[in-house]
Amino acid sequence: MTDDRVRMERDVETGIARVTIDNPARRNSYDPSMRRQLGDYLHDLADDDDIKVVLLRGEGGVFSTGADMNNAYAWYGDGAVAGSEAGRRRRPSQRRRLTVDRQAFDFYHQFLGYPKATVAEVRGYALGGGLELALMADIAVVAGNTKLGMPATRLLGPALGSLHLFFHRLGPVLTRRLLLTGDTVDASSIAHLGVFTEVLDDGLVAARAEWFAHKVARMPADGIVMAKEAFRLVEQLQAYQGEEVTSYLVHAFGTNLQFDEGEFNFVKARAEHGTSRAFQLRDEHFEIPEP
Repeated sequence: MTDDRVRMERDVETGIARVTIDNPARRNSYDPSMRRQLGDYLHDLADDDDIKVVLLRGEGGVFSTGADMNNAYAWYGDGAVAGSEAGRRRRPSQRRRLTVDRQAFDFYHQFLGYPKATVAEVRGYALGGGLELALMADIAVVAGNTKLGMPATRLLGPALGSLHLFFHRLGPVLTRRLLLTGDTVDASSIAHLGVFTEVLDDGLVAARAEWFAHKVARMPADGIVMAKEAFRLVEQLQAYQGEEVTSYLVHAFGTNLQFDEGEFNFVKARAEHGTSRAFQLRDEHFEIPEP
């Protein structure tokens, strides 16, 4: 069964496939079903010799806010304690965390080494996994007012995401800031770093991303594949040694935290106050007036 919150359109004449995350009511965050659907589409397109370029975008002017945190434990299975009262849950075992995180990060690793050219049309928000996808795309056209960051570090600590990717793409200074504070930044504020292909006014992004997709699709299909493998080899040798283990291992250990008095516990706050109020309390906790 397909999940209609992720759509795919193939254009054989141009060699371009367009994959759209269509969950605008939740700012195009994705749950396990949506990510499986996205992975299935990407897998099918990788084997499609008529397609040279995959254009990834989000419905409603938002790229993606990453994993849906409405039920964080849903990513690790049911988690209910046998024989317990309704609603009581326990932490996933470390074995379960490692297994699920290894599978989850395999999705990002496959996208990073994807055999077709990838173009990302990035607007509104690119947070968490959405930021990772934007950084992994071969060509990323980004609106200057797009909010970028890893705000989930305010829920589960700084050991989140593809650390090797952040250090290589963003650099160690910006990476540490984003992961240690949970801050978000406008894309325009880091345009000078050359992180993305282009940073433009919001109204220009969609047409420009399409233009890049058509331009790359004029390349020979085999040439694109050879180039992508060469790019992947160079990055593996220069920057990503050990990344296959580092990402999911650090994520699994880092998301199984104990919270001391005065530290914000998102899971507990969500259970007591609901998700929306928990997010408000999170931001209030981390709001420190600048001197």
